[in-house]
Amino acid sequence: MEEAMLPHTPQFAAAIAILRKLRDEGHQTYLAGGCVRDLLLNRQPKDYDVATSATPDIVLDLFPRTFAVGAHFGVVLVSAEFDGQPTLTEVATFRSDGVYSDGRHPDAVRYSLSAEEDVQRRDFTINGLLLNPDLNSDSPGLGMNSSAGAPGLASETWDTNPSALRRLVLDHVGGLADLDAGILRAIGQPENRFEEDRLRMLRAVRFAARFGFQIAPATHSAIRSLAHKIESVSRERVRDELTRMLTEGHARKAFELLDQTNLLAQVLPEVSRLKGVEQPPQYHPEGDVWTHTLMLLTQLEPGSPMTLAWGALLHDIGKPATFQPSSGPGDRIRFNGHVEVGMAITAEICRRLRFSNDEATQILALIENHMRFADTPRMKAATLKRFFRLDRFPEHLALHRMDCQASSGNLDHYNYARERYESMPPEEVRPTPLLTGRELIAAGYHPGAAFKIMLQAVEEAQLEGLIHTQEEALALIRSRFKV
Repeated sequence: MEEAMLPHTPQFAAAIAILRKLRDEGHQTYLAGGCVRDLLLNRQPKDYDVATSATPDIVLDLFPRTFAVGAHFGVVLVSAEFDGQPTLTEVATFRSDGVYSDGRHPDAVRYSLSAEEDVQRRDFTINGLLLNPDLNSDSPGLGMNSSAGAPGLASETWDTNPSALRRLVLDHVGGLADLDAGILRAIGQPENRFEEDRLRMLRAVRFAARFGFQIAPATHSAIRSLAHKIESVSRERVRDELTRMLTEGHARKAFELLDQTNLLAQVLPEVSRLKGVEQPPQYHPEGDVWTHTLMLLTQLEPGSPMTLAWGALLHDIGKPATFQPSSGPGDRIRFNGHVEVGMAITAEICRRLRFSNDEATQILALIENHMRFADTPRMKAATLKRFFRLDRFPEHLALHRMDCQASSGNLDHYNYARERYESMPPEEVRPTPLLTGRELIAAGYHPGAAFKIMLQAVEEAQLEGLIHTQEEALALIRSRFKV
């Protein structure tokens, strides 16, 4: 059965318009890289890259709005607008690369007229495919079915059916066969590709997890042997790649592959230490802390908040350091203080990976509060409302639900907290204060440290539902505090 055509986007329109312009000027031009892979997998590409024989100076002259962000490496960004939406398209000149002495950028590049030479420098075979659209044809397969309308493809329809696209693909690296077989394979010698940019080792894991592919044996072996060199990659790039793994919907597979390729012990040794840490079977029949954490990662949906995803990964990170075995019959394994220790470890991870202050604060809050749900049925009204005031409280709920489903499966505390949270009006959780310092001064009290204690007493009574008016609040203050 034929696959449905993907809806076209402004990014697609911009890329095709650039292809047409470059070809009209006599230059070889193709869609390249991940967009071709995604189209063949019937996935909507996030963006579209263009590869061309035109040098950067030609590209800069041909288009009115350009950014020479990587012209030294043959890359120019072309800016345009389609359907009222701004677009940026990366246009890269065919090239071959010299030595990568910094493990990220080539020391020198040589421009080429050969598309086949250009793809040899790319990372993986499934990313080394070129798409050669027939811009002058009315036939299906990225050919124009209707040429009417304004320039920029506003009225054109294009067949992006994977079956139709395959005949337009230039494959110099065996990428089509690997796509069909579900194989993630480095182009050429894997060691060379990973020495050029060591982040590619993490990208290999992410792509294999996202697409459900197997990593080719030689590629897998090269990652295992070079895993220790990932330390030369900037911490920000490592953090961003790990975050993508956690939020693309295949987090468990990604972290299993990180472990199998020796990368996990390099980038997150604290997580690697979760393996083999036993838990009390009456509360955690699923197994050790590593298994429990993987079961949480399984539940992360695509597009999950990154703070929730990192909170799920690190929520029990303090357990290895606080493990206490059972002392005998009637006792059980314990992890006393694992929340506090986990917060200290997580703070170090956030510092090392250079999370923003806002991100680190939320991740730490998730860990700090993930054990409090068991107390919610016994909390005073004021305590429960303050609990609900936690920033992004739905993330706390989601983490607790995942934690329960990855252990005993008992959702009683989750259901109680969720029902109370969803049924409680916001003005009840954060009521307008009945008193401020101004009213206390007017009542004859002198400003000082005691004001904070007075106002907290008023808020506590207000949250408990014991007082409702300013007069009642003042009466409470007079009964407890002397003027």
